[in-house]
Amino acid sequence: MIDRLSNKVAIVTGGGSGFGEAISERFVAEGANVLIVDIDQSAGSEVARRLGENARFFHADVAVESSVRRTVDYACEAFGQLDIVVNNAGVASPPVAIELMEEALFDRLFNTNVKSVFLFCRHAVPVLRAAGGGSIINTASTSAIKPRPMNAGYAASKAAVLTLTKALAIELAGDNIRVNALTPVASDTPLFRDFLGDGAEQKRTEIEAAIPLGRLGLPSDMAACAAFLASDEACFLTGISLPVDGGWTAS
Repeated sequence: MIDRLSNKVAIVTGGGSGFGEAISERFVAEGANVLIVDIDQSAGSEVARRLGENARFFHADVAVESSVRRTVDYACEAFGQLDIVVNNAGVASPPVAIELMEEALFDRLFNTNVKSVFLFCRHAVPVLRAAGGGSIINTASTSAIKPRPMNAGYAASKAAVLTLTKALAIELAGDNIRVNALTPVASDTPLFRDFLGDGAEQKRTEIEAAIPLGRLGLPSDMAACAAFLASDEACFLTGISLPVDGGWTAS
């Protein structure tokens, strides 16, 4: 493994499972110090313990500003700097018709999937600017580009992430802060298994058949792309949405 992230410090939200766990593991393997952020204290703590001295855990609700502010402050105190923010924490919705979607579910989707990105950028950008630059990576979804029926709230929240990514990339380019998005297709994570609900195996088979490369995404696919976007190899990339989708959006 090439140490592309040596001497870098990263915050990874939703780091206790799925994409966030894999990204945290890859970042540590690439030489970074990582603050794993999750609302699930047990899961996040276990990931940090497994990854060793270059990882720490911080319990936070990413949709609450005071919690986000404390997270950024802790990362700077614990590691002395901040270079990378991965806004990965998210929630999904089971399939539901728009007229049956509860307002509370719609609010939860936007608070966790969108507001959290705003809050972490709000508090991390001054730190990154003072350091001379950095990288922000937001987890979106192919649902933002090719929405599925019965999934309007989730798709809309991830579309907002893509637009926020582009807007911030333009706003922050002069500060040498790159802002990009990863856009995964359906992937084998706990969040996706929650989304499938009843008839999970049949739905999984149907989705795999629709992906040109013939399988679901893996957390490791996302981790490899996140490591690239966070590294200096991607120094001329900002404002992009990188499909991690086996050809789904091209088909």
